[in-house]
Amino acid sequence: MNRIRRLVGIAALAVFAILPLLTTPIGAQQLSDRAKQIGGKFMCMCSCSQVLTQCNHVGCTTSAAMLKELNQSLDRGGSEDAITQMFVQEFGTKVYAEPPKSGFSLVAWAMPSVYLVFGTVLVVFVISRWRKRPTPTAPSGVNTPQVSPDLLERARAQAARETED
Repeated sequence: MNRIRRLVGIAALAVFAILPLLTTPIGAQQLSDRAKQIGGKFMCMCSCSQVLTQCNHVGCTTSAAMLKELNQSLDRGGSEDAITQMFVQEFGTKVYAEPPKSGFSLVAWAMPSVYLVFGTVLVVFVISRWRKRPTPTAPSGVNTPQVSPDLLERARAQAARETED
């Protein structure tokens, strides 16, 4: 009897744990393709740092309200620009999923290219400096000890004996 209760309890926990993964977010079920496309350009304002149409917090009222507002605006015949302005007016420019390609926001679009060019120039400069550096040679006035081939062979044989397993 205890074993059956335990199995039923584990099964119930498994169902409750998997259920949120199988359901779609509230409000996302009835969205049109156009609403999903426009909603993909905005961030959810529940501080989850996810795109509005992909917010997967269970019971997130912010994304549900934003999606409902978006859908209602589309049903009233609102244009994408009007909806964008409405969200920017309500939440500020942080509602954008990606910065707009105008004004000061162009810096955010240009900087990756600038960093790539700067990094490439830096790497080429460093490599060219390394190649121009002279190779170190032994000073000509200093006597370098010469090892006889016989002594070298004995040292190799001794090293081989000592490192055998």
